[in-house]
This record gives sequence, C-alpha cells and structure tokens, in this order.
Amino acid sequence: MQTTNNTKQINMLSEIVTPLLRWYHSQARILPWRENPQPYYVWISEIMLQQTRVEAVKPYFDRFITALPTVQALAEVPEGDLLKLWEGLGYYNRARNLQKAAQQVMQEHTGNLPASYDALLALPGIGRYTAGAIASIAYHIGVPAVDGNVLRVITRLIASREDIMKEKTRKMIEAYLQEIMPTDKAGDFNQALMELGAMVCLPKGAAKCPLCPLKQLCLSHAEDYTTEIPVKTPKKARRPENLTMFRLQYQDKIAFQQRPNKGLLANMWELPHIDGHLSIEEIKNHIANLGLPIQSIQALPPAKHIFTHIEWHMIGYAITLRALPAHSPWHWISHSDRVESFAIPTAFKAYVFEE
Repeated sequence: MQTTNNTKQINMLSEIVTPLLRWYHSQARILPWRENPQPYYVWISEIMLQQTRVEAVKPYFDRFITALPTVQALAEVPEGDLLKLWEGLGYYNRARNLQKAAQQVMQEHTGNLPASYDALLALPGIGRYTAGAIASIAYHIGVPAVDGNVLRVITRLIASREDIMKEKTRKMIEAYLQEIMPTDKAGDFNQALMELGAMVCLPKGAAKCPLCPLKQLCLSHAEDYTTEIPVKTPKKARRPENLTMFRLQYQDKIAFQQRPNKGLLANMWELPHIDGHLSIEEIKNHIANLGLPIQSIQALPPAKHIFTHIEWHMIGYAITLRALPAHSPWHWISHSDRVESFAIPTAFKAYVFEE
C-alpha cells in the first residue's frame, strides 16, 4: 500500500517539472550568487540565507566576497576580522564553521569545494540541504535541496499532513524529488522550488495561490487546505532571561568585555551587564561599589532580543564617567575602532548608539 501511494505521489509530482521551470526562467529574481553561480559564491550565500531574508543578505554577501574572494582568503582570515564581516547576520558559529570548512577544503581538496554531494556533506557546517544546493547549482549534480520553503511547497502540492519538523518527512520529500529530478536542470529545479516557496507559496495563510504556476496541480489548493498545511510541531517556548545593560562611557570610549570562547556569542564583544532588572538606585550603588566616578546616569528604553532557545529582556542605563578608571575589567573602545575592528552582536545594538 505504501509503495502504491508513493508511486501515486511521484507520478503527480512529475507533472510539476515543466510548468515550474517555465515559471522560474521568467520570474526568478536577479541575485548576485545566481548571476555567477560558482561553488564558493553558492556556498557563502546559502549559509548567509539561513534565517535571513534575501534582500537583507545582498549587502552582506557583496561585502564578504569583496573582502574574502576565495576559499583560501576565508581559510586564512583572522577570526576577529571574519566575525566583523559577519556582524549583523547573527548565528556567529556559522561564520566559524565556514572558516573550518575552508581550512579543510584547503587541506583535502586543493582549495576547491568538492564536486561531490557526499564530500560536501563531510565539511563542517554543511548539512543535506546546503550540500544539495551547492552540488546541484554549482556542479549540476542531480540531487535535491530541501529547505523549509521546499517542504512547504511539496507538502501542499500533495496535501501531506506529515509533520515537516520530523526527519522522516524531510527524507520522504527528498526521495520524491530525487525521482522527478530533471538531471540536466537540477540546479534550476531546486532553485525554482525555493523561489516558489519564498515568493508565492508563503506560510501562515499568506499563500498567493492565484499567482502560482502549479495551482491546477495542487491538492491543497483544490481542497482549500493551504492554511492547514504544512503541519509543523510548535517549537518549545524560549527561556526568558532578564538583564540590565550598562553603557559606560568616558569621552568617546565605551566599555566592552569579551564573552567566553564557548557557548552563546562565543568570543564576541559585549556591553557589561548584570542578571535581573535593577532600579536606578541599585545601579548607582552597584557602580559606586565598583569605584567608578559617575558624572551622569540615564535610564534607556527596554529592549528584547530573541535567540533560538532564549529571549533576553533587557533594560539599560547610559552612565557617563568623570574619569577613566585606572584599573577595570573592561576594554575602552572608541567609536571608530568599534566600527572598524570589533564585532558587536545585534543583541547589544539597542544600547550601543551610533555616534
């Protein structure tokens, strides 16, 4: 029975190839990594596009490629410079894994990303989706690249109520797509599915079905199931953490400290802070106990930053000092040095003003 059902799904999906490619070739967005789909560009763009919108990625991609135009340049760049280039994209371990993978490529593949799905999969930070994207787009290898957009498109087309958060569902979709993959246009086909999910087959009831080139083939559209599919297990609630941020300033310098080399935001530069929400009187006492000469103190608006599993609920204080302390646990960094050399996570940007 399962085999019969799989055959039915594959036969149905085989009908999407021609209209989907026709739509893609006429409607695809012009993107820098598509205009020149060399393996390095595809790789960098795919890592950047995880959790980030295409339009937001463009300037980061251009800046990154200008600074680090080759695998060798990425392998050799100092980590601080790499993190500064990545600043604003978040998920800094992705940048670190890029460098680890680049170093492995230099050692094992003479500086060229391997033209093999399995070899790509063996590199740090590259999972099945990214390996499939690089292999198909840059090397024209007939393998699927299944991300969230593709899962949504395919499950809606076949009206599947399998949970897309489960690995077995992803593998099922990969198997279906492998069967219908146009081997001479594998990269275009994968990108077409991604593009359809990003531009037309949108999540949370926002699907633009009248514009879809596959609407006549879509079972969810026919049965009005697009708001119910895909089925997705809700994520666990994030753990809230309350923090009080200090913007300690003397003249043009602000106090920063470096986070531990492991864990959340490893090695990144941050503002001094303390657990909990402190009142202004508690802050005055805290700063006085540190022996810092306060000139003025001002409460700042609250802010929130969301990580994958944690939410920071922050309040802050701008504290101007009369003098720079002779000894302190912080680095006092000027605005110009910060802009040029220090990667400051977005989580702290609400309290790091631009001069």
